[in-house]
Amino acid sequence: MLFRGQFVNGVDLVDVILWAFVIFFIALVWYLQRESAREGYPLEDDTSGRKEPDSMFFFPPKKVFRLPHGRGTIDASIIGPPDTRELALRRAAAWDGAPYEPTGDGMGDGVGPGAYAMRADVPDLTDDGRDRITPFRLNPDYTVPKQDLDPRGLPVIGADGHHAGTVVDLWVDRSEAIIRYFEVEVTGFKAKGNVLLPVPFANVNRQRRQVEVTAVNTEHFAHVPRTKSPDRVTRLEEDMISGYYGGGTLFADPKRREPWL
Repeated sequence: MLFRGQFVNGVDLVDVILWAFVIFFIALVWYLQRESAREGYPLEDDTSGRKEPDSMFFFPPKKVFRLPHGRGTIDASIIGPPDTRELALRRAAAWDGAPYEPTGDGMGDGVGPGAYAMRADVPDLTDDGRDRITPFRLNPDYTVPKQDLDPRGLPVIGADGHHAGTVVDLWVDRSEAIIRYFEVEVTGFKAKGNVLLPVPFANVNRQRRQVEVTAVNTEHFAHVPRTKSPDRVTRLEEDMISGYYGGGTLFADPKRREPWL
């Protein structure tokens, strides 16, 4: 007897495949929708602050991750710890989606382009448990290639063209063997000391033999967030430092906040 598309009498193979695909597709959509609820949920109304009730169908179960090096566990549920910081912001208008405007120092208050996440106040670690980002002075095996200009000893110039300090050391990422920060000794201000300058905000000018920073002016280097330890930087401190320079791209000069056209 020739096969005519039937498993057994009355069962069509095409129907079985079609229904199997439909069931699989519905299950896939349900799974993806449930997992997407881990980020950005519950939805919250901009003006009233009212939160959308949890869905009874797409509410994902909790996920617990074990952190390395004995740092415990973290619960990656859809409702994370609330951010209780009092941000110096005010709504520009009453309608939904209206922008916020800073009411104080946009750079130091951690708002707008200067915003940062409240990460764990512990340093990043390598696979073998050592501090991941440390200065060259603790890593004698690291050197600057001869074909590159060594930034150490070069003056640091702010966006206003004035001398802010001098690069005294480099901070290397041991896991990726790249330089993450320049350590700058700030001079000429009341608040002296060393601060970190993220490499993406620095331009090493080989011709002028200087490090140029366009994000902030000279005076702002005195207020860069400091590290608690002279030889290590925590995750929270990294975000705060990068956020400060990021905020300077908009708030360091009042003219930067004005429209271009």
